[in-house]
Amino acid sequence: MNAHAHRMIEAARPQAPQPLGRIPIPGTGPRSNEALRGLRGQAGSMLLEAFIAILIFSMGILAIVGMQASAIKNSADAKYRSEASLLASELLGKMWVSDRTPATLQTNFQGGGGVDGSGYTPWYSSVQAILPQSSTYAPTVSVDPTTGLVTITLRWKAPSEPAADPAHSYNVVAQIR
Repeated sequence: MNAHAHRMIEAARPQAPQPLGRIPIPGTGPRSNEALRGLRGQAGSMLLEAFIAILIFSMGILAIVGMQASAIKNSADAKYRSEASLLASELLGKMWVSDRTPATLQTNFQGGGGVDGSGYTPWYSSVQAILPQSSTYAPTVSVDPTTGLVTITLRWKAPSEPAADPAHSYNVVAQIR
């Protein structure tokens, strides 16, 4: 056989897969140094990206914790405000079922200025039991003897609040006839 026939037979035979060691690896060869220089410039960038991701995640978690603390504080403020409203409504209810003449209301329920009426004293005890620091900020009840206009002012300060913060206040004005 001639050489041309051998070449044709060799070309027609199915080629066996080449061993793994003989498969060319991309980036190798005469330009492989350039590829390695580019990879060295990228070294550590994935670690940096991971640190930035952890930092952003941590800031998000801290923001959620801060929002939770704020929600708890606002919940406590709302609780004290609703209790103050309930206490003021309780006293107004007692005034409505008693003798509603302004002079009698003033005698029985006015208090907080040193002269406390017989209806004010038990109510003040319940205020002290419910609202924090209400003994420091005593509630006041004033009754106008001519018009029957009743003004109730409740003040309190939550235990967690700094001393420099002003006390919270709840005012109710009602006319009882």
